[in-house]
Order: sequence, then C-alpha cells, then structure tokens
Amino acid sequence: MSIDFEEAYEVWMHSLLEKETNPRVLSRLENGLEHGTFEFLRSVWFPVMKNFNHLQPEWEVRDFHNGYRYLDLAYMPGNGVKGGIEIQGYGPHARDLDVRRFKDLCWRHCLLTLDDWIFLPIAYLSIKDEPKRCQQLVLSFMGKFIATDVPTSLNWLEAETVRYARRIIRPFAPSELATHLRITDQHARRVLHSLIDQQVLHVASGAQRYRTYILRT
Repeated sequence: MSIDFEEAYEVWMHSLLEKETNPRVLSRLENGLEHGTFEFLRSVWFPVMKNFNHLQPEWEVRDFHNGYRYLDLAYMPGNGVKGGIEIQGYGPHARDLDVRRFKDLCWRHCLLTLDDWIFLPIAYLSIKDEPKRCQQLVLSFMGKFIATDVPTSLNWLEAETVRYARRIIRPFAPSELATHLRITDQHARRVLHSLIDQQVLHVASGAQRYRTYILRT
C-alpha cells in the first residue's frame, strides 16, 4: 500500500510539536514550515525516502555572533553525523541579495562546513522545474550517510555499483563503472544489466546499445 504524503506529514509534524522543548523552535514550528521547505518535502524528499526519519525542521544552530540561526531541515541519523538542507528562494537569495547579506550567507555556509555539517542548498526554482533531478541529488546526499544500506540480495559488485550511483548525480557510462570497480567494460555491462533487471537502475541514454545508466527513483 502506498504511503500518503499528507497523512505522513501531519503525523510527523504532530510528533515534532509534542516533543519540542525549545520555545524558540516550538514557536517556529507552530507557525508552519516555509512554502519552499514544504514543496521540497512533498515533491523531492518524500517520493524517494517515503518517510521523515531523522529529519528535523527549523534546526537551531549558534552563529559567530553568539546568536541563533535556523536550518530549514537538518538530517540527524546519529553517530555524530549531520546534514543540513536549505531551500534557496530566488528573491531573497539571488535577485535581491545585497553585498552584506551575500557575505553573511557565505560565512554561514563556511561555519557549518567547519562544524562538520554536510550542507545541501537547493534552489526553489529547481524543486518546481526539475524535481526528478533534485531527487537524484537527495539520493546522492543520503549516500553520504547510508552508503552501506543496499538490498541484501545484491552481490558485492552490484552493491558497490548502487553505492557508486548514489554518490554521483548524473548518468554514468559502463567504462566509468569499470574503472571504479577495476573490472572489464564487458563485466561492468553485465552488472548493470543485472541491476536493470532487478529494477534498481534504469537506462539514461541509448536505444539499441545502452550508453549511460542512472539510479532509479
């Protein structure tokens, strides 16, 4: 049975509101998520992840002025790793960005990186115009955290192919995979065809002879 986004979203938000003890974050959650964040969850995150596990909206971080900043979404799966996702609206982040705000944005990204955040900024226009491409980006982002999470039915070459596909956000050729796995091009094609048969990958280009492949979303 397919999972309904609206229902899962409502349950997730209700759980967040019940558990939140920080009054600043609670106030932000009660006001509802920004439109761009909601659209990202609806069109990009949920279609590929099917859940909101370890995802925290309006995550509070301290800045270098000892104030507070808030990430649109923080992915916190445990073990000390942390990922930040921010939806960049065209108006405030590009068209109307003055020098001071541009410098502040760069500082913010730098400090998050130095604090070991894996940071993923996504343009709102990309969410609206290129949701499938953004889904591939999310899969690659998640590959940083769950690179070992592959179907147990796969052999080691197939499993490493899936991990490889998750780490890049573009179609790849058999020759690239062969170089990565240190096998022949012919052997790489056999691995790829097996993953297509298992509906893990699909063909990105080529008709009679497949040229490039990409992870199925």
